[in-house]
Amino acid sequence: MSQVLVPQQPPAHRWISAERADDVAITQAIADPLFTGFGKRWWLALLATLPFVLWLLVAIVWLFYRGIGIWGINSTIVWGVAIANYVWWIGIGNAGTLISAMLLLTRQRWRASINRFAEAMTLFAVAIAGLMPIIHLGRPIYAYWLAPYPNTMALWPQWRSALVWDFWAIVSYLLFSILFWYVSLIPDLATLRDRAPRRGAQLVYGAFALGWRGSAREWSRLQTLHSTMAALGVPLVCSVHSIVGLDFAASLMPGWQESIFPPYFVVGAMYSGFAMVVVLAAGIRWGLGLQAIITPRHFDAMARILLMASIVMFYSYATEWFMGWYGGEHADRAVVRFEFTGTYAPLYWALLTCNCLVPQLLWWPFARRSLPVLILVAIAINIGMWLERILIVWNTLSHDYMPSLWRSFHFTFWDWSFLIAPLGFFAFLFLLFMRLIPSVSMFDMRELAHEEAAA
Repeated sequence: MSQVLVPQQPPAHRWISAERADDVAITQAIADPLFTGFGKRWWLALLATLPFVLWLLVAIVWLFYRGIGIWGINSTIVWGVAIANYVWWIGIGNAGTLISAMLLLTRQRWRASINRFAEAMTLFAVAIAGLMPIIHLGRPIYAYWLAPYPNTMALWPQWRSALVWDFWAIVSYLLFSILFWYVSLIPDLATLRDRAPRRGAQLVYGAFALGWRGSAREWSRLQTLHSTMAALGVPLVCSVHSIVGLDFAASLMPGWQESIFPPYFVVGAMYSGFAMVVVLAAGIRWGLGLQAIITPRHFDAMARILLMASIVMFYSYATEWFMGWYGGEHADRAVVRFEFTGTYAPLYWALLTCNCLVPQLLWWPFARRSLPVLILVAIAINIGMWLERILIVWNTLSHDYMPSLWRSFHFTFWDWSFLIAPLGFFAFLFLLFMRLIPSVSMFDMRELAHEEAAA
């Protein structure tokens, strides 16, 4: 009796293509480009970012030489692009670790494809954000006064100052993010140590791998440490951007004295950060050929989160308008009216369009699965979130309690410089990261492939 042979079908995988589901294929797809090179595309992209790096250095040197008068700030609007950039960049930076930690704690398997470069995004964004308050001080050589160190002048920080809160928030968050990112990187560094073709690369990766051998005891301790740090990271991230929100809410200015600001800023940070992750994921997927590892399902999941966040953001805006009216304070109502009809009204309507209206496209599956549409939506969200940050500053300071002090902000070339050049510097740092470190976690992807095959 003849036996009919039925060809075996590859196992179904939800978050990774079946042809890349074995350990060897995953390791080769992620690690090999680090040793074989990225070709001309990477070098051309790196060269394209170098003028922006030089532009940023020139702008900082010129600012230190001439002073903050080169910006468009005036006697009323004492905060400008630098502080808006600080809030925007720290929001993007907060999102990277928040995304990775929350997805780890909730056991979302698809985080394996995005957690590594999302955490790297945090490091670079927080570093850029930390520069902004320092260069805004006017006398940056005294920035170290924010730290409570013993000195002969008996000088101690003013703990009621929001600037001191920010200093400790940024420092603590940056140190935690570095450790959280590095701990998850150790097994991959050991893999690179074992695969590196050159002795120098073996020594460098081996030194940072800390003697990792992949024993069961090492894996157990690593997973315990990583999960514990994730549990600590979520409240830390929420507290960091809540403190940024308190920079405004702790004041008595109309439009700023809002109890909703801390949670509203946390959601805004996740919103802008996820939008940036979408753009970076699309670039890494195309540049490294990781279509089998970063699949359309990942973009669909991130698009759903962006859609949810857009609804929460609109609710926050509506709450702010309602409380301005319901509170009955004339100055608060005047600020809300100024937002819709004042000097910056076109920018405010653009903000609402980018943050609330455009993301509604993501209700349709074709928009969530279409990379060009999703990238455009993500870019629009980041533009809208930057407009929100700058308008939080401008609308209140331009229209506070005293009409005699009402002023308008006017951009200068150097304002544009500190807005555009840091974006190029961020891209420069991210390209270096892609060249030296695996952009996707190899051990997370291998674990994911085994779990899905077993399921």
